Amino acid sequence: MHDIWNPWHGCVKCSEGCRHCYMYFLDRVRNRNGADIYKTKGFNYPIQKNRTGEYKIKSGELIRVCMSSDFFLAEADSWRDEAWELMRMRPDVKFFLLTKRPQRVKNCLPKDWGDGWENVFFNVTCENQKRADERIPVLLELPFKHKGIMCAPFIGPVSIEKYLGDGQIEQVICGGENYDGARPCNFEWVKALREECVFHNITFCFIETGTVFIKDGKTYRLPKKQLQSEMAYKSGMNFEGKPIEWKLTDRFGMEIKEKLYIPHYRQACDRCGSRLICNGCSDCGKCGTEKV
Repeated sequence: MHDIWNPWHGCVKCSEGCRHCYMYFLDRVRNRNGADIYKTKGFNYPIQKNRTGEYKIKSGELIRVCMSSDFFLAEADSWRDEAWELMRMRPDVKFFLLTKRPQRVKNCLPKDWGDGWENVFFNVTCENQKRADERIPVLLELPFKHKGIMCAPFIGPVSIEKYLGDGQIEQVICGGENYDGARPCNFEWVKALREECVFHNITFCFIETGTVFIKDGKTYRLPKKQLQSEMAYKSGMNFEGKPIEWKLTDRFGMEIKEKLYIPHYRQACDRCGSRLICNGCSDCGKCGTEKV
């Protein structure tokens, strides 16, 4: 996918949300071990260019980082400085970081980090209330320009209202668990979390129901991710709150306000739970639908 940069692959399980990790499941399907951690061939993706000499990642794109690992994994300490440098080289690109290890972050930042870089969006995973109360206070104390919360896999009710009042949190995402041994996601949890975000005018995105979804006391099994995404969209839970104000610059530090990437979509995207936060279609053609 054009919106994912995995500088390294593999991870070490560290909390309840890791129990049925999708990466471990997919690696097992490929006869691999998700616990094997290695630097990927696509490590330098942010600065890769096409045949015409243009960056493959366009100015203004949102790139999700380490979706098959954790950016702050201890086993990746020797590679992280180089990864930071690549993000420094692309101040015109938005980088979405997600971690279950916020306690490690302070000691893993670049020496000249200051109060954060404008193009880095830092998020913590909060799969249940225990982890929300453990990780969000750390998140709020860290120096980042942009902060968010991801309740996925959503395996228990989570209230974050007490953390939203100071305006630091700009986006909240939630979604059910998938694949091997998926635990239920209850629609009541989704509605309650959304209500807290709406009250504070914070963007809320329900990206997928998960394989096992409970609604109005009934349990539904939805094995296909596309259907999970469509059902999440049809629930009407997504809410667009106060926009995130990005200040992207060129390599000389001049703010870029024009010629930024504009996402485009296809007909299938109209039914996708992730569209609200999506980087747009990569034109792979797999969905078989027309551009809109």
